[in-house]
Amino acid sequence: MAQPVFSEQPDGGWGWMIVLAGFLSNCLLVGVTRSFGVFFTRFTRHFQESSSRVSWITSIAMATQQFASPVGSVFGMHYGARPVVMVGGILASLGMLAASFGQELLHMYLSIGLLTGFGWALVFTPTVSMIAKYFKRRRALATGLAFTGVGVASFFFSPLFQLLIDGYGWRGALQILSAMMLNLCVCAALLRPIALIEDLPAASGALPDDGAKGTACWGKVTSAFDLTLFQHRGFLAYSFAMTLMTTGFFVPYIHLVPHGKNLGLSDYEAAFLMSVSAISETVARLFSGWVADIQLIRKIHLLFLWSVLTGISLLLIPSGNSYSSLVGLSLLCGFCTGGLAPLFFSTLPEIVGIGRILNATGLFLMMISIGGLLGPPLSGFLEDVTGSYTVSFMTAGGFILAGSLALLLLPGFLVCDAALPEGRAAGPVGAVGDGDHPAPAAVTGCPRRGVTEAVTVC
Repeated sequence: MAQPVFSEQPDGGWGWMIVLAGFLSNCLLVGVTRSFGVFFTRFTRHFQESSSRVSWITSIAMATQQFASPVGSVFGMHYGARPVVMVGGILASLGMLAASFGQELLHMYLSIGLLTGFGWALVFTPTVSMIAKYFKRRRALATGLAFTGVGVASFFFSPLFQLLIDGYGWRGALQILSAMMLNLCVCAALLRPIALIEDLPAASGALPDDGAKGTACWGKVTSAFDLTLFQHRGFLAYSFAMTLMTTGFFVPYIHLVPHGKNLGLSDYEAAFLMSVSAISETVARLFSGWVADIQLIRKIHLLFLWSVLTGISLLLIPSGNSYSSLVGLSLLCGFCTGGLAPLFFSTLPEIVGIGRILNATGLFLMMISIGGLLGPPLSGFLEDVTGSYTVSFMTAGGFILAGSLALLLLPGFLVCDAALPEGRAAGPVGAVGDGDHPAPAAVTGCPRRGVTEAVTVC
């Protein structure tokens, strides 16, 4: 039986099960990564290594997940999201299991960093892309709901991991975590395929010459990974801004717990900082998604506001010197980062169009992996040099503020909306169309009742 083709996203129905799959997968991917700071001091003590070297474990995992995302995109395009995510869940589980037998830091780099990170790459990109394919009007809210799994997991996982470490040691805790990773296969079973008109292959205007085998081969690679996105001005500007932001974005999730311990907090008090941060983060994700969907302002402008608030909140963390002040600052930081995170991916379809979202998500994650790879080790290095995390948090906040300023490079960023002449369609933000390759139609401006909205693109 042929699969039905939808003219537009259903904005509901089975899409809510896709959101549930995204929620659970984010618990086991990003939630685990953000709670991994509980293992940080144990690894430092057991392997007798510096903070910067231990920080490379999670940095390599995050960077591998993001850098290998185009591979997840291509596999998802060819084999479907369901089998790819299942394989990714198995690889992530094997990586954690292998890490529990690690005898030196290199073993942790290879197991958690590379193997688990690659498994996460096969899970994350197809899952996020499926949410975008099922939702249009409620996309930001659906993405926010899926990413609330990060906050919920961070609330429970930090004290849970501490409890498991105290009861079974860090090796036993990693083995239990390995078993938990297999639940990603359950998430994969929920990813029912959907076909949209925009997914249908467009007719090719010309065929390659018979003798141009090298050109034809490169054309296949370009088509598979959609490398023409690197000629997309808006996509490049957006990816550059997000790379700067991610350099500082992950620092509090890895070094907030060690920072609390440096100030004299107990293990459980330091772990609780991540839990209270997760509470406000969960609320902020839902609030941010709701505000984005009611379209009071454009998503890209909302992203700018949240990024500025996040940068400021990180700059304020070193000012907390007591347990109560750190709890308050953790709540503030969690709320700001929670509002920022859903817009990373819900804004991307408005820049490249929904038809290119799977490959765009993969390439986007690959580019921002540079920030995820360098941020935590840089923070750990600054702590090794200065003896505290004060400069680390201030540097992280500076990177996020720099990324917010880089958003100004997006074509049409300062435009609210503009009525276009009759017969002319606007493309996604940052898309540049011409006679041979017109930009796909999309509505990206600020809403006005009774008026067709569009952004005039330079």
